[in-house]
Amino acid sequence: MVDSNDDAFDGEKSKTQIKRELHALVELGERLTTLKADTLARLPLTDELRKALAEASKHTAHGARKRHMSFVGKLMRVQDLDAIHALLEQMDSSTRQYNERFHSLERWRDRLIDGNDEDLERFVNEYPDTDRQQLRSLVRHAQHEKARNKPPAAARKVFKYIRDLDELQRGLR
Repeated sequence: MVDSNDDAFDGEKSKTQIKRELHALVELGERLTTLKADTLARLPLTDELRKALAEASKHTAHGARKRHMSFVGKLMRVQDLDAIHALLEQMDSSTRQYNERFHSLERWRDRLIDGNDEDLERFVNEYPDTDRQQLRSLVRHAQHEKARNKPPAAARKVFKYIRDLDELQRGLR
């Protein structure tokens, strides 16, 4: 025999599920407090939530901070969470892409300084706008610095030159 009350609970959330969702909102609120003001301005938030997020840094005592973050979580219930999550994911993705590109350029710099003419040719093939003479000069200075255990000022110049070329090629300049 099937109890008719069992069917009534199928569509409802359990108390545990509700608590999980509320904790997730508080965690999202915590994450929002770490964002810069210009980033927060891009998010679709209510004025009351913006004010609460700005005030969050004023609460330093553990209990006060926890209470305030619960309030932020309460305010988060009426926000467009999908839009907030989408923008945060986009920011994380762009940061990840930036870091990957940055590391790639660092590897190019190291290969050019430690390598030979083949590495230089590969670089020029990948970045056709390269001024070979300038790059060779920068690399040569960096190699001399490295051989003499001096601070890597020339290596920084090589990196800056490579980064500028990369940004030019990607249309960021």
